[in-house]
Amino acid sequence: MATITLAGNPINTIGNLPSVGSKAPDFKLVKSDLSVVMLQDFEGKKLVLNIFPSLDTGICASSVRHFNAAAGKLENTVVLCISKDLPFAHGRFCAAEGLNNVVTASDFREGSFGKDYGVTIIDEAFEGLLSRSVVVLDENGIVKYTEQVPEIAQEPDYEAALKAV
Repeated sequence: MATITLAGNPINTIGNLPSVGSKAPDFKLVKSDLSVVMLQDFEGKKLVLNIFPSLDTGICASSVRHFNAAAGKLENTVVLCISKDLPFAHGRFCAAEGLNNVVTASDFREGSFGKDYGVTIIDEAFEGLLSRSVVVLDENGIVKYTEQVPEIAQEPDYEAALKAV
């Protein structure tokens, strides 16, 4: 279990992020077109997992915009933006913002991604949502970098995450 804060108040996640050097847990998420996306779909590519509570918050929306801008410059890399927002919300947001360099995915069906990656918030106002985190995987699905953002209202360390790619 990891302890983070929401407006300075401690909250907890169901577990901890995967360890650097470990094989990333498999996942099954839903893209904005309602198709299923799994870790194996990205075999041979580097993968940035931008994980956040909801597109309906300013910081979450900002992180998707920031990674979208960076993704166009990254070779052999996919940025996967993950929350529990419905796939339709992901699609609307990206269309309205003109974002086409990221892939959005929702953990709304099974919630197993949040559990397997240790990012499901288990108490307080954001219970059930995903904590703001970044996980970078290499072409073989090995974890190269993780960041559990300590305060939900903070943005992730984009520079460190992109450097790990």
